[in-house]
Amino acid sequence: MKITFLGTGTSQGVPVIGCTSPVCLSADPRDKRMRTSALIQIDDTVLLIDASPDLRTQFLKFYNKTRLDAVLLTHEHRDHVGGLDDLRPIIFRQNRPMDIYAHPRTLKALKCLFFYSFEKELYPGAPRFNLHEISEKPFEINHIQIQPIRVWHYKMDIFGFKINNFAYITDAKKIDADQLEKLKNLDLLVINALRRKEHYSHFNLDEALQIIEFLKPKQAFLTHMSHRLGFHADLERELPKNVFPAYDGLTVDID
Repeated sequence: MKITFLGTGTSQGVPVIGCTSPVCLSADPRDKRMRTSALIQIDDTVLLIDASPDLRTQFLKFYNKTRLDAVLLTHEHRDHVGGLDDLRPIIFRQNRPMDIYAHPRTLKALKCLFFYSFEKELYPGAPRFNLHEISEKPFEINHIQIQPIRVWHYKMDIFGFKINNFAYITDAKKIDADQLEKLKNLDLLVINALRRKEHYSHFNLDEALQIIEFLKPKQAFLTHMSHRLGFHADLERELPKNVFPAYDGLTVDID
């Protein structure tokens, strides 16, 4: 399994438009963060977790190919679905609708956001999607089992995903005990850490580290980070030895 972090920033990205904070002005490329997406490659199967509004740039920089089997969506907020239209070249090249797996509420939102893809008379250039409702029940794509993990984004239930001994959680503020049980014995955990100060709908750094300490994965990577979390280089030095800040373009292999 190969994980590529296409984007590791929060909803406004880093730098934030008009921001003059030291992090937003940083020359370190690891401090430039597009909105959150990740690519998962397992043998010949390629899965996308979330379709950020920066998806076109992300694919051109980090995965300039037209093989994509399916998209897994954590939830319907625009920083996680805004790039679905950018999949048109892949959809047209593969000559089939793109399979989208998501919460029923998220699929309902997609029909509004991308209404032109669901009209009775489809415009010739519109992307085509096959929508699949998911719940907490595991499902399969190309014989790969995917376990949805229910987490709480403020009062909204959204999904993370566990594939083999890898799990991807973003935009979480709370994970119930029964879902935490599904996240034990991981080789790799990706989890959101928005900033240092507490936030009402996202884990801050301390909360993310507490979850990591409880679950004890072999490795953990932080994502969905804002400029308020600080410089990548400083954060890298202060984290526990098995915890790392992800950055755009980072690839991690799991045997």
